[in-house]
Amino acid sequence: MPQRALVTGAGSGLGRTVAEALAARGCALALVDIDAAAAEETARACPGAAVIVQDLCAADGPDAAVGAAIAALGGLELVVNNAGFGVAESFFAMRAETWDRTLDLNLRAVALICSAAGRHMRAARRGRIVNITSPASRMALPDYLAYAASKAGVDAVTRAAALALAPFGVSVSSVAPGMMDTPMQRISEQQLAALAGREDFAAFLAERTARIPLGRRTDCATVARAVVWLALDAPDDVTAERLNVSGGLDRD
Repeated sequence: MPQRALVTGAGSGLGRTVAEALAARGCALALVDIDAAAAEETARACPGAAVIVQDLCAADGPDAAVGAAIAALGGLELVVNNAGFGVAESFFAMRAETWDRTLDLNLRAVALICSAAGRHMRAARRGRIVNITSPASRMALPDYLAYAASKAGVDAVTRAAALALAPFGVSVSSVAPGMMDTPMQRISEQQLAALAGREDFAAFLAERTARIPLGRRTDCATVARAVVWLALDAPDDVTAERLNVSGGLDRD
């Protein structure tokens, strides 16, 4: 039987690439996204994938997404918590609505999906969960604070979930991508450039890229390989780990 996988934020960017990579490995997929058209587009590249249109910020969103995935696939062995949201805004002009949406999607939804999927995996006594974190979780970023704080929370959730589920043969780890040219990353960098008063966006990007020890930005395909390795190929003893795919920007 193929591995059955739930991927959140599967409609674009890293989520779509991960979904396609898992499909290429023979996984049966449940694709979760708030954008039905985007999720359907991903599904066209993943034969047989189930599309679940769900707002993970809704009170019952995480439980509903997991329940729908289990119903559609007949079970669940893999979860990739990829859906995310980030807005850059001045430390002195932070808005409550930014914090609410960022924490609801990036942190609360991840925790509740880990719990809901974990209950199912606990009963089956097997499963793997991969959470997407960020180098931002370890940086002082006053103009990107809600996002950085949410990803620090994801690191805490990953460790706690790994400990809770370890006795049942379920692993929980994370992947921390570096700078990727996803739609969300590019919008955030444009906002950061504006906050810094930088009109030459190309020069701003070049300076950010120069901070990466390898001297280049990563891409979705590269990060997806790390996610798939944790989901399918890593030894069973690998859990509570953070896999950095950032060209040396993030170091353990």
